Amino acid sequence: MSRFGYNLKQAFVQMGRNKGMYFTTILAITAMMLILGLFFVSFVNLNMFTRSIEKDYNVVQVYVKDGAKADEVQTLTKTLEEMDGVEKVEFVSKNDALGTLKDSWGDNAYLLDNLPQNPLPDSFNVYVSNKDAANKLAEEAPKLAGVEDIVYYRDTIEKLAELSKFIELGSIVAMVFLIIVSIIIVANTIKLTVFNREKEIGIMKYLGATNSFVRAPFILGGIIVGIVSALAATGLTHVIYSRIAGIIGEDVNRILSIKIVPAEQLSMVLLVLFLVLGVLIGSIGSGISIRRFLDK
Repeated sequence: MSRFGYNLKQAFVQMGRNKGMYFTTILAITAMMLILGLFFVSFVNLNMFTRSIEKDYNVVQVYVKDGAKADEVQTLTKTLEEMDGVEKVEFVSKNDALGTLKDSWGDNAYLLDNLPQNPLPDSFNVYVSNKDAANKLAEEAPKLAGVEDIVYYRDTIEKLAELSKFIELGSIVAMVFLIIVSIIIVANTIKLTVFNREKEIGIMKYLGATNSFVRAPFILGGIIVGIVSALAATGLTHVIYSRIAGIIGEDVNRILSIKIVPAEQLSMVLLVLFLVLGVLIGSIGSGISIRRFLDK
């Protein structure tokens, strides 16, 4: 512990001697982690949105024409039930649909109380066994008597899945690129610090100091830079995401009936991710730099 305490003290001493360089390094790595954080929260929410819609992949909503008579609705129900691949047909009255909409609006449900009349139509939720059956139903249902329109999320889901994969791939590429750049920045900062202490290190080695003893303060300095950057990036990402969530969160929930991921939940995941990333960047960058000097 005494040796670790000495190395930690030396790390802070050399950081104090080179405040400008270390401060610039922290800013650069924080900015890169912030970009990664924004990529991450975007991907998580889009992925959650896609999975939420995928739950309706086996459901085709069939809207009934306004004013349809009870016998027409009954005939339509029987026709839908007899179609290939249909597992269940669930009738949803316009009143039930409005009640569901009010539930999804939460505290804003009162806005719907002033409607002159219920604008929602009666409908059917038609559950199918597979995608082929859903595609066939989506093609044939609009031709049936009493059907106003249908809603089927196939195209939306496929596009969202493609977008989700694109963002995931982009996040991985960006992460690799930014990690490499961050390691180079840390390595150059440590290298300049080593040059400033070259005579002191030479004396230490002349007196018998091992490479690990000389290396330790620089490794700790790089790790401290990574940890500080991780904390700063997590805080900034939390503030930005919380503000965005506060502005659009209720609108997203009201329009799409989907809640975005809470900022607190994402921030905890980001904190762990950034701390691990910061330690790796700091230790690898400083290790590369000091190793080149000690190998001379």
